[in-house]
Amino acid sequence: MAKVTVSLDAQLVVEVMVLAGVGNPQDAVELVVRDYIERGHRTEARAAARDDALREVDAKPRDPEG
Repeated sequence: MAKVTVSLDAQLVVEVMVLAGVGNPQDAVELVVRDYIERGHRTEARAAARDDALREVDAKPRDPEG
């Protein structure tokens, strides 16, 4: 996999290291990025499931009113 070098504010990286409980800045930032991506995928999956459920409700025939 290709690698990318990014410069970040030292305070930001230290805070990420503390919150992630990781002693290596590279590992801490990588964990945060991976978590962000996983959350995005979970959100997409929930939204798709909700949309599918709404489509099923709309597709059911309605009882005649009156």
